[in-house]
Amino acid sequence: MKQFCGSLAAWTMAVGVLVMSTVVTHAIELPENDYPTEARADYVFGCMAVNGQTRDALRRCACSIDKIAELLPYDKYEEAETVMSVVRKGGEKVAFMRSPQIKAKVDTLKRAQVEAELLCF
Repeated sequence: MKQFCGSLAAWTMAVGVLVMSTVVTHAIELPENDYPTEARADYVFGCMAVNGQTRDALRRCACSIDKIAELLPYDKYEEAETVMSVVRKGGEKVAFMRSPQIKAKVDTLKRAQVEAELLCF
């Protein structure tokens, strides 16, 4: 009986080590979260302002920024958001913001937003 208990304990420990190594491996494989919490929250607040202040809107808006984050690195998101903000304000000084390179950055963000909307709403 002692030998059985000893081998059972060894087997249990081996399984525990295997499970822990699997958990650590999966944690390492997760994509990097490079969107600051403030940026995610700002997106969700704006999204909820448009889609309603409900729990369902919160869930869908959070899903939306998560999908955008999967599709677009934060630095690209931030660049496009900055351009869109400046263009919305208007004026003579925004003419340079309409260059093909800058328009491409905004278009990339808009495509990510559309895909996120299709998946989350």
